[in-house]
Amino acid sequence: MDPIERTTKTRSYPPTPAEADRRVLITGGAGFLGVNAAQHLVKEGWHVTLLDNLSRTGTERNLRWLITKYPDRTTFIKEDVRNAAALPEAVQNQDAIIHLAGQVAVTTSLADPNTDFDVNARGTLNMLEAVRLHNHDAPFLFASTNKVYGKLDENNSACKETQPLDFHSPYGCSKGSADQYVRDYSRVFGMNTVVLRQSCIYGAHQYGTEDQGWVAHFVHSIIQERPLTIYGDGRQVRDLLDARDLSAMYATAIEKIAITRGEVYNVGGGPENQRNLLEVIDLIGEVTSKKPRYEFSDWREGDQKFYVSDISKARRDLGWEPRVDFDRGLRELIAWAESVS
Repeated sequence: MDPIERTTKTRSYPPTPAEADRRVLITGGAGFLGVNAAQHLVKEGWHVTLLDNLSRTGTERNLRWLITKYPDRTTFIKEDVRNAAALPEAVQNQDAIIHLAGQVAVTTSLADPNTDFDVNARGTLNMLEAVRLHNHDAPFLFASTNKVYGKLDENNSACKETQPLDFHSPYGCSKGSADQYVRDYSRVFGMNTVVLRQSCIYGAHQYGTEDQGWVAHFVHSIIQERPLTIYGDGRQVRDLLDARDLSAMYATAIEKIAITRGEVYNVGGGPENQRNLLEVIDLIGEVTSKKPRYEFSDWREGDQKFYVSDISKARRDLGWEPRVDFDRGLRELIAWAESVS
């Protein structure tokens, strides 16, 4: 039997005694971030339930890998966060919820703003309501984005959580709306919600595209000797964070919910791990011994010319900081990508 079919459970709650004592639900759990978070939490003794509609390229492959590796510690629910009626049963009996499901690309939001809103804003509200009514006190982590800050000016300084919000693009609006709902549900309903405004995350199990997941997109394209298109001048700066460090942040935010409850954190690689696109391309070429091919095109709507996270709040409150420097993390991403090519 296919491992996905073997572990899929649609209505199998409450958990059986054989399952782990602590349970976490990860929406978007078969995605790149979800699989990395799931593996980290399984190793820490959690039973992980992954809820995903498997619409994104690579999710079935990720899911099959995870549940084959950890068949007794994983459960899969094929569902969509837009289906509010299915969510109450999924969130019951969970000790924590990590909400990662979302529409992830600015370009897609420009082409189809309605779906972008339904998935990111309405889908998040559906999750919040399910937890509020059926598992009120469970820690609820939300994967927000640096795009809530808009295009920013070009002062080349790290962005603090106090930076005024300036939603730009339908994607920025939908994620920003969700971000504020999650934050406010702690204030008005007393829920244990946490907002994590994530910067550029990369790592194993990432099948990036031109629209989202650009580090992995560059890696896969250069390995397979496909030409790249660089939008803008290629000198856009981002701080890059390995998914393993992000997964550790998720675990810490849950464990220290008395501190993180109601808070917003910028989560990225910080100034030490900032690079521009051309630097990343050159390093991939050096590591793979392949000559990258690329051409330039116009800037895309809403693109930030400079974004680096100020992570001092997470460091101060939680003792969290990145452990994997970018040069090492990129080499390990390349090794993984070569193994699956």
